[in-house]
Amino acid sequence: MIKTFLAIALMSAAMFAQGISWKFDPSHSQVKFNVTHLVISEVTGHFNKFDGTVKTIGNDFTDAQIEFTIETSSIDTDNEKRDNHLRSDDFFNAEKYPKMKFVSKSMKKVGDNEYKLIGDLTIRDITKQVELDVEHGGIASDGYGNTKAGFKITGTINRFDFNLKWNALLEAGGAVVGSDVEMECNIQLVKESV
Repeated sequence: MIKTFLAIALMSAAMFAQGISWKFDPSHSQVKFNVTHLVISEVTGHFNKFDGTVKTIGNDFTDAQIEFTIETSSIDTDNEKRDNHLRSDDFFNAEKYPKMKFVSKSMKKVGDNEYKLIGDLTIRDITKQVELDVEHGGIASDGYGNTKAGFKITGTINRFDFNLKWNALLEAGGAVVGSDVEMECNIQLVKESV
């Protein structure tokens, strides 16, 4: 009987350690960015195709394990000529590097609903560590029996760090396209059934 109890306890511990899996809900999520243009204004865009998974222990997202991919060819700035340029080797080279990838290293709580997310971001063939701000909107049921979790993720990267190299200069100084890219991801996760 003791052996049976220990076996059940070990199985329960293993199941708990596996935690909960969450999937991205692309129909209720957005991956957006903006960058300065001609120094005087900003151009915004988004990616239409992305996917990811999150693993947590229970409903606590502290130290969540996150993997997230974005299809570079799905970039959309509402201008076909510009989008094709962004898909070229001057920027993403979407044919050779079809996906960007983010893999988390840590997610630490810094406030009631706020986290610092640190992980490795790979664009083209370059991987660098980035730090992102995360606001957790909460957890709710969608009325169809699905448990959802909402997040807003923001951060800034320097595109030259990832060999998004195109750079034309203005006569008065400054770049046609800025170096810093501001990211904003509004993400809704769906808890996977066990």
